[in-house]
Amino acid sequence: MGEENVFLDRCKEIQKIAFSFNNPLIVHHYDADGLSSGAIVISSFVKKGKKYRNECIKKLDDDAIEKYAREKELVFVDLGGGNKRVNELNDVIIIDHHQTDGIEKPQANPMLHGIDGSDELSASGTAYLVFREHPDLAIVGAVGDMQWPLCGMNRIVLAEGETEGEIKTENEISFYGRYCRTLVQFLAYSDSPYIPGISYREEKAEDMLKKLGIPLEHNGKKRTYSDLKKDEKTLLISALAKILVDANQLKKANELIGESHIFPKRPMNETYEANEFSTLLNACGRHSRPDIGLKVCLQDQDAYIEARELLRLHRKILRNGIEYASSHAFNLGKFYFLDARNVIDEGIIGTICGMALRQKWGVPIIGISSGDKNTIKISSRATKDLISKGLNLGDLMKKSALEFGGVGGGHKIAAGAAIPSERINEFLLFCGEYLTKHD
Repeated sequence: MGEENVFLDRCKEIQKIAFSFNNPLIVHHYDADGLSSGAIVISSFVKKGKKYRNECIKKLDDDAIEKYAREKELVFVDLGGGNKRVNELNDVIIIDHHQTDGIEKPQANPMLHGIDGSDELSASGTAYLVFREHPDLAIVGAVGDMQWPLCGMNRIVLAEGETEGEIKTENEISFYGRYCRTLVQFLAYSDSPYIPGISYREEKAEDMLKKLGIPLEHNGKKRTYSDLKKDEKTLLISALAKILVDANQLKKANELIGESHIFPKRPMNETYEANEFSTLLNACGRHSRPDIGLKVCLQDQDAYIEARELLRLHRKILRNGIEYASSHAFNLGKFYFLDARNVIDEGIIGTICGMALRQKWGVPIIGISSGDKNTIKISSRATKDLISKGLNLGDLMKKSALEFGGVGGGHKIAAGAAIPSERINEFLLFCGEYLTKHD
């Protein structure tokens, strides 16, 4: 508890500095964790009656550093800890959870206190501990950053949110979309765990529900899992468990039920459950409308209507991306490689890699897409089992990007980089050599 207390004291110091600023620019990342943490900071400034401006960016590269050189006061959220050039800027505070080194500016970052920012605390969790606002958004960011099931300091945030009545934890089926997907889509497009013969096959999912005698509609309205009666849920879960057991996947069968976090003070739509909420935010950020995501976090119902349209587009693009990845992810020995240049947008290549990754591969996946300014966007994903054996994708992405004139970093389990297009072959060779040395 010693290091945790030191970290919490540091969070209080960062809050004090933040509120001493006159009119800072709040700069945050565009994914679910970045939008959640950005919303927490913005909400705190609004509540305090403090002036601020905000901006959402994809990466804090050299161009961004030079742009922000004119700013007198900056608050970096879910980024800033991985680029030493922030030391060149004026008054800066950083609220981050990525691997960090050589940063001289005041920073609230669990990684500096022996707390693993890749699975024990997200940027939104850190922002909550700095400002003590919106524990529900802190959990949304953590789940969106693949920090599920919650552990470490995320449990402290969760407990405080439950005490405040903003979060409720349920033990439920672990599939995505209990409240927002129709039953057929709920079964067909949830692959954690992957259900042999059902996942990505709508007709098989529908056949299964009909054989179980579970009606797909009620009073002319398509049902969701949350509409099912208790005995219907039990029947469905038992049938799914049997498929997994028959496929000799007992461990996966045991993972069918897990913790799920809902938000009683929010509407019963895509913002009601953490996993669904994080996907909604990713849809906004990945499709160039982070402003909509921020407004949804702050409960703007008009923005929610726009966000749902972005989510529909996001789901369609993800389905197409997964179909492409299923036949274009190739085993290069030390990693699977997905070349999605001019096919999958750089904003979702990481998501596609995460969805395509399979435990049985025993190696990570590295995907590439076309970036801006003649660059290649790189995303990498690994399983928790690989991380437990010592793999650190954040280190790989950071070192490889530096080697080839780019920028990179992230977490042990999920990381990314951007490099000049002409260096891609050298980059892939470097990755193979790095993974061989760290095998």
